[in-house]
Amino acid sequence: MPGELAVGLIYGSTREGRFCDTVARWVGEEMTAHGGFHVDPIDPLALQLPARHESVAGPATLALRRRLAAADAFVIVTPEYNHAYPASLKFLIDSAYREWCAKPVAFVSYGGISGGLRAIEQLRLVFAELHAVTLSDTVSFANCWSAFDARGRPVDEQAARRALSAQLGSLGWWGSVLRDARTQRPYEQAAA
Repeated sequence: MPGELAVGLIYGSTREGRFCDTVARWVGEEMTAHGGFHVDPIDPLALQLPARHESVAGPATLALRRRLAAADAFVIVTPEYNHAYPASLKFLIDSAYREWCAKPVAFVSYGGISGGLRAIEQLRLVFAELHAVTLSDTVSFANCWSAFDARGRPVDEQAARRALSAQLGSLGWWGSVLRDARTQRPYEQAAA
């Protein structure tokens, strides 16, 4: 695949004391070690998005849209809260539209017994409406508080790396194919 893919690594939680930092940090490090990706961490806590959607996008929303537009692909790290993904993630997703179109989206989830898989299934529906391509391969951490050690590494790092490496291989393929397709013919023209 020619050139690195620009990948937005999206933090799916804004909760105080969130576990998302641990998981996203590990994912970002692994993506860098894997190679082929330029990782842009997109943390809603740092974005200072407005409390509600604006009729005219303000500076923070426009800055987010620019970062999403620059990405060739996305990895979303999300927890599962009450069988769903967080409202802060939905707000971030809904702050843009065209920026998601014809781009691959991979999911890394964490949570209790389900490992966040129910949140991922709901997100697939949202991204289908946004004309994004969600990857079948997921990485999930059930009972996440005991799935990571004190250094922020997965306890079974070999298995976690295998799963993430397979996902990143798919992300690289889809990301480069769709980037080339968008370059040859913008998606807005094809879907018009």
